[in-house]
Amino acid sequence: MADFFQNGIITTLQKLKDRDIEEIEAELEKFSKRNRKIVLLLPALYSEFEGPAMPKIIEELKKVKYLYKIVLSLDRADEQQFKKAKEFMSELPTEVRIVWHDGPRIQTLYQELKEKGFWVDIPGKGRSVWMTLGYILADTNAYAIALHDCDIVNYKRELLARLVYPVVHPALDFEFSKGYYARVTNKLYGRVTRLFYTPMIRALKKILGNLEFLEYLDSFRYALSGEFAFIRSLARGIRISPTWGLEVSLLSEVYQNTSVNRICQSELMESYEHKHQTLKKGRPNEGLIKMAADISKALFRVMSQDGIVMSDSFFRTLLTTYLQEARIAIEKYNALSLLNGLEYDRHKEIEAVEAFVEALRLAQKDFAEDPIGIPMLSAWVRIRAAIPDISEKFIECVEKDNVDG
Repeated sequence: MADFFQNGIITTLQKLKDRDIEEIEAELEKFSKRNRKIVLLLPALYSEFEGPAMPKIIEELKKVKYLYKIVLSLDRADEQQFKKAKEFMSELPTEVRIVWHDGPRIQTLYQELKEKGFWVDIPGKGRSVWMTLGYILADTNAYAIALHDCDIVNYKRELLARLVYPVVHPALDFEFSKGYYARVTNKLYGRVTRLFYTPMIRALKKILGNLEFLEYLDSFRYALSGEFAFIRSLARGIRISPTWGLEVSLLSEVYQNTSVNRICQSELMESYEHKHQTLKKGRPNEGLIKMAADISKALFRVMSQDGIVMSDSFFRTLLTTYLQEARIAIEKYNALSLLNGLEYDRHKEIEAVEAFVEALRLAQKDFAEDPIGIPMLSAWVRIRAAIPDISEKFIECVEKDNVDG
């Protein structure tokens, strides 16, 4: 059983019992009929339809009746693969639309955005989510938008229900819900969160003091999870990073655009299993090292925007303080693993920390050379100011792709 302890500055909604999923869904169905329509955004590569996760997710979503619409954000798919994805998704009872990013119609929208001066050149999950969000926001009937990854091999529909419940319940006042869970099988996973993100946030708190923003970032039990839900009015003003810094930049944008009292984290499931990224020392542009470097740069840029000066001496101190915090984390997770009879390879954990130090050095170098870095993808409220008819164009492109093929 989970604890019910509340720490940090955001509300934590733990899973205290196995509540009947039909009971939760009946409530959500009732809320959705009261102008609280829910859209599920699924960011997926076509390759995920060929693995074990996506078919399982589709089977679970067949039982969900409270969704207003499901929007698949389909990347890296040719025309034949797009048609196959349509066949897979047609099994769902909910209205489904696919934003086919590689299709000629959506590509013309990308080109128009570029001609208007919007920087949309880096493909990936960040851009895919951002573009699809633009399509969803074109529908004024949507009240809340939920997103979860499509590589969850032990997916259950309870995950979606517990994620979206806090932002659609009329007796609650949350605008943003972040999902969290344990990443554990016979051993602990989530190395970037355990051994990099959290130790670095705590190192920054030691150096800079207990700034509210750092306290906020430290309040999330799984800040790098890919699951979140927010209401439409908040989503309109959010900028998104196209890099691995997506989750950190999103948390920063949410912090700036709403009150911490309207932000919560919800425990979605007891254990979460998906594909694991590789960690290869000496290969800074791959896997977890690149992820850690992008997260670092996103953090540095957010802090510099708040007027925090980061000198060479600051970065030297950060490296040594992070290393100490990471060593403490290794001791904690070693103890946790021993008590629970889990495998724990201290040597590999130390190697991971050494790789993350490499990522931190790389991020420091890149940030010093270019503090602005890769631009954030603009909020859709700004896009509409520049291209007033973008919503109509988006709807037309998606409808033609989905109806005509």
